[in-house]
Amino acid sequence: MYITVKRYTVAQVRERLAAALDEVERGVPVVIERRGVRYVLAVEARKSRPTRRQSVIETVDPAVADGQWTWASTSRGLRFKKAAKR
Repeated sequence: MYITVKRYTVAQVRERLAAALDEVERGVPVVIERRGVRYVLAVEARKSRPTRRQSVIETVDPAVADGQWTWASTSRGLRFKKAAKR
């Protein structure tokens, strides 16, 4: 089994950058040579974004928790409303 390595000069990569990147994505090793120095293009795995955790702390106003206030649905959205006396 032979491994095919694609070699480019810097001038060639300037003209064919998209093609070189496509080859790297397909798994073909790509080497760029500049004045005797070789550079290898490689694909890095995409880092996954951390998932957002639910808050452990719940903030409740003591007056709301005590039942002094409630929510009222109006045409403008939800509003605080004093609870009826018991």
